[in-house]
Amino acid sequence: MMRNKFSLVLFGAAIGAGTATIATQTRLLSGSPATAAVSDTYRNLNLFGDVFEKIRSDYVEKPNEGKLVEAAINGMLTSLDPHSSYMDTKSFRDMQVQTRGEFGGLGIEVTQEDGAIKVVTPIDDTPASKAGIMSGDIISAIDGEAVQGMTLNQAVEKMRGPVNSTVKLSIVRAGKDAQEFPITRATITIRSVRSQMEGDDVGYIRITQFSEQTYDGLKAAMTKFNAEIPADKFKGYVIDLRNNPGGLLDQSISVSSAFLERGEVVSTRGRNAEETQRYNAKLGDLSKGKPVVVLINGGSASASEIVAGALQDHKRATILGTRSFGKGSVQTIIPLGQNNGALRLTTARYYTPSGRSIQAKGIDPDVQVLQDVPDELKGKDETKGESALKGHLKNGEEEKGGSQAYVPADRSKDKQLAAALDILRGSKKAANTTDSKEPAKVPN
Repeated sequence: MMRNKFSLVLFGAAIGAGTATIATQTRLLSGSPATAAVSDTYRNLNLFGDVFEKIRSDYVEKPNEGKLVEAAINGMLTSLDPHSSYMDTKSFRDMQVQTRGEFGGLGIEVTQEDGAIKVVTPIDDTPASKAGIMSGDIISAIDGEAVQGMTLNQAVEKMRGPVNSTVKLSIVRAGKDAQEFPITRATITIRSVRSQMEGDDVGYIRITQFSEQTYDGLKAAMTKFNAEIPADKFKGYVIDLRNNPGGLLDQSISVSSAFLERGEVVSTRGRNAEETQRYNAKLGDLSKGKPVVVLINGGSASASEIVAGALQDHKRATILGTRSFGKGSVQTIIPLGQNNGALRLTTARYYTPSGRSIQAKGIDPDVQVLQDVPDELKGKDETKGESALKGHLKNGEEEKGGSQAYVPADRSKDKQLAAALDILRGSKKAANTTDSKEPAKVPN
């Protein structure tokens, strides 16, 4: 039977046939540890069956058996780590739509933290972004219904609805009472790549997430810059990955490859050594060796960290900004058969080319640059990072928290972008920047 699955690197909520099976043969000897383990497993499954039957027969009201099973499955998965979950048929279909770069809703990436629904980032140019929703906001209620006790998928489902209908979010920001944000739903078509020229000598490319169209968008932007900027004047590229929550693993590999001639981009390592996979650059350096500065911050996660880590290890780019989120695990989407939804299961950790795991640590920039945060946002401009998520995969004793994730809407006040342009143009390092470690060399 074919094992039907595809890998993603996902952070927060994915907006959201064939059966995936793994057959293992084990020779069991009487009294062996394997025999005891199997016996314990069947005992626990019998216990589950007994509890299920008691609920069916004795609960005060007739329960929905399908929801009982779904809740049990979710309980198993959420006990593993914050990124493993069950998707019902509709959630699975919605997730597939999102990875293609189009879905219906508010345009908001969320995660669950200590039972609260927290905004990772609003997606650029969507109803959530235009309404003023910010990274770090806590959603306390949806249309007047408290979210406490909801699963992440349930909260996401309530935020969906027909295009042009309105949903009211109650938002809590540190030190303030809840505010009401009425937001009109829309069809969200994500342009994962946006680009523009900075002056007449630098190509600026912002990647908002890694969907199926990301590499094509990047390639088109780079082709345009190469046609419009004379080679002798072209100072290089700024790749903006700030507040990019991640997305498809293969797209992060392709984006990294666009700036590398050769070498490893990332490796993934599962439970067993034989499951290790290494992914190498294969597309050729589309930038023609031009210097690169990559912008990251506390909202840059997962696939964004793969790109930053690869280009940092190869000394192909200067990484500038603040420490990234620290999500260093790979989720595999495993379909469960027709109308049964799918599992999102953490199956591996990923490592940068030098062998670094960024799980719960993040990528430290070569040059740290802090933004000037408005007084009303101070204390609310940081992410706590992967290390603060309950049940996260541990990574030794040197775990690190999140960092500043604020990006001013007024580009003239964006100190990180200004510092990146100074580096590419050979100016002195901008004021209020610090080397977080030995800077990577910017190629000439």
